[in-house]
Amino acid sequence: MDVNKLNFEAKDQLGRVVTVDTSRVLISVEEHEQMTSIAVGNLIAINGRTANEFLIGIIERVTRSISEKLLLEDESDDGSIPLGESQDDFIRAVLIGTYRTVDGSLSNTFKRGADCFPQIDKTCFHLSGSNLQLFMNLLSVNVAENERLTLGHFMADETAIAVANGDKFFQRHAAILGSTGSGKSWSVALILERASALKSANLIVFDMHGEYSTLCEGENPIAQQYHIAGPGDLEGSNPNSLFIPYWLLNREEMLALILDRSDDNAPNQAARFTEHVRTLKEQTLQGEEKTEVLETFTVDSPIPYDINSLLDELNKDDTGTKTGASGKEVKGDWNGRLTRFIGRLKAKIDDRRCGFMFQPPEKCNAYGWLEEMLMKLFSVSESQRGIKIIDFSEVPSDVLPIITGVLARLLYNIQFWMDKDARHPLTIICDEAHLYLPVRDAAEAAEKRALEAFERIAKEGRKYGVSLLVVSQRPSDVSRTILSQCNNFLVLRLTNDQDQSVVKRLLPESMVGITDILPLLDLGEALLLGDSILLPTRIKLDKPTIAPESATRQFWSDWANQEPKPDAVSKAVEALRRQVRA
Repeated sequence: MDVNKLNFEAKDQLGRVVTVDTSRVLISVEEHEQMTSIAVGNLIAINGRTANEFLIGIIERVTRSISEKLLLEDESDDGSIPLGESQDDFIRAVLIGTYRTVDGSLSNTFKRGADCFPQIDKTCFHLSGSNLQLFMNLLSVNVAENERLTLGHFMADETAIAVANGDKFFQRHAAILGSTGSGKSWSVALILERASALKSANLIVFDMHGEYSTLCEGENPIAQQYHIAGPGDLEGSNPNSLFIPYWLLNREEMLALILDRSDDNAPNQAARFTEHVRTLKEQTLQGEEKTEVLETFTVDSPIPYDINSLLDELNKDDTGTKTGASGKEVKGDWNGRLTRFIGRLKAKIDDRRCGFMFQPPEKCNAYGWLEEMLMKLFSVSESQRGIKIIDFSEVPSDVLPIITGVLARLLYNIQFWMDKDARHPLTIICDEAHLYLPVRDAAEAAEKRALEAFERIAKEGRKYGVSLLVVSQRPSDVSRTILSQCNNFLVLRLTNDQDQSVVKRLLPESMVGITDILPLLDLGEALLLGDSILLPTRIKLDKPTIAPESATRQFWSDWANQEPKPDAVSKAVEALRRQVRA
């Protein structure tokens, strides 16, 4: 017996194929005692066209029907009901791939998809024991060493390591989905830990709650931490504070923050804003003697300008006069039409919570500053780590979509305009994506600007070496366009029906049955689906060496063992007033 290929014995035989359609098969189980050893989610193998070929399937339903006649029969002497010809046992399975013991010059190969449909009366076997171990190990062996992304082990066989193809996982976008407390943060930390072992990893995490800061601490940190500057960072002395100055925002992004579209004067306000911003950017380029840029720049080009000069020009418009037909001074064309627009702009400028945008240090308004900032994020220096954590926890919720969108757009545009041979692949990890990438029908003006940036990456980023890893506890609240472009899913426990439905809609019809187990998954268990793994299957994720600070409190235990801290509330009140977190 060849122990290096699937070998089935009489005890492994389940029955024969009785019904076939394009994705499922129905097997009549002839060995009735086998019904106690099989379960939903188990693997089966069906004889193919040749002795070297087997079609692999996943059991999605196990059925036993007992005839009415049998139920009316008397019990046997030992009290059991006699089973025999009046009993019908069936299993229904989804076909997922083709296994061959010999495939040309290769041996022991498995490919996704059935090359042919099984024929009626073909024999079906249960994949278990040494056969299961060999098959599950085969899934990992087929991934080249430099492409291996080790995630944990298969639940079907705990001795088999669950390995995804790292190239395929990141190339066409991926999503990590799961309810609160299911293990999403640990999954992200595990993937970052695996990536940190690579020579030139390039990942940026949009951290919404500051929970990945632990990856940047200790003796062996694996990431570089930055945070969007808070009200206490506006002097610019902290090298890890990131500023997103207003001039990085394009026209639509700025107007989404300060323009009230319901205002009758909104078109006039937008027109004057656009005209003045373009003029101010032109003056900057003239002062820098950037003649080539002057010939081609647009109002959306990331060129510094003075926000106070913009206010001055808008105020001139709002209070301006002109000579009337009678020769007397009358109100100008824009007089009184920009008052509310100017008020909203001033409010944003004066809001210290938005200081990272409207009150940046003077150095952030220098022409060469953008290059320096992006060099940090692209890790061009050998002294910088390839994994960057950007903490957005202090960013006001009303501007959060704009800021994430601006950063994503900048990162994509740099890759787009970079020389093709110089591009280094970049993945943006969108933590808590439902907070800033909502379903388009429910999106507000600021959120629509963010969606434009991220949806463009989802559709075109692969061509320019930019991919997304979307992380969310509410997939039903995340942009359909972005999720539909994801080709790999790591799905942890999902208890909400709407969220489960989203996952099911993203999968081929034949795979939908596999997701029925989602609400029953334990902590750290997940379904791995997509291009990166040959077999859609249930896995147990490894624990990351450095756990994120997921902030899940042990309520009952804390109530039982901890005393309230008297000064905690007073400190929190002062932190609230100062807008600075401890």
